[in-house]
Amino acid sequence: MAFELKSSAFGYGEPIPRRYTCDGEDISPPLEWTDPPAGTVSFALIMDDPDAPMGTWDHWVLFDIPADVRSLPEGVPPDAAPPQGGRHGKNSWRRLGYGGPCPPGGTHRYFFRLYALDTTLDLPSGATKGDVLAAMEGHILAQAELMGTYSR
Repeated sequence: MAFELKSSAFGYGEPIPRRYTCDGEDISPPLEWTDPPAGTVSFALIMDDPDAPMGTWDHWVLFDIPADVRSLPEGVPPDAAPPQGGRHGKNSWRRLGYGGPCPPGGTHRYFFRLYALDTTLDLPSGATKGDVLAAMEGHILAQAELMGTYSR
């Protein structure tokens, strides 16, 4: 069975509801995923916008999510170590936690990528997406993706 990432708030390629953007409450959407491959020790989640005018914008970096977790609720708090487990990295605003879609104009795509890893990452809270991607190298067992759009 394929490793899949979904949200009850929007489907793949659909608009992300305003509630989860800077024009709304700016809280993270609910996410859920299927069982990962055997040997999964942790998950890492990265949400970014490749359509940002100054290059890819990182909206959410969360890593070391425990292997037994299968969902994240709406509104994950921006704590260094949120209650669901894991550690928050820094987004492109240089803050911990989720920062919702906030394009300067037009329609942008937002990719949520969940990685099943065969290890935990030896990184502190506040690590950047680059730090997380480098630490994951050679440890990715599977990847699931959800893409939503937002227009202003």
